[in-house]
Amino acid sequence: MKEFLLLFRGDFNAAPDTQSEEGKAITKKWMDWAGSIAAQNKLDSRGNRLKRTGKVVRGTGIVTDGPYSEIKETLGGYTLVRSINIEEALELAKGCPVLLVGGNVEIREIEPL
Repeated sequence: MKEFLLLFRGDFNAAPDTQSEEGKAITKKWMDWAGSIAAQNKLDSRGNRLKRTGKVVRGTGIVTDGPYSEIKETLGGYTLVRSINIEEALELAKGCPVLLVGGNVEIREIEPL
């Protein structure tokens, strides 16, 4: 089996607070989706959400704040899955809850060093 990184992008600034009823319902969808992948023995790491703030380091040594708040589509989290090929990883990604709110999933194969 190969390992794939699923990267979740979307407008996470518009997401409901995780403590609200709507936020809890969305969190349950994420947990159910990850659970369905785990039940197939294809979940390497459920991953994590990413904080909305951070820093960007450029090759020139310049450090800036980032990601930029004016960009609506930001990287919000990741999951690691195992699958035979990218097509199978794509099928796993099609159930991701980020797709229900206008986000997208980028699928990248992990290439061991």
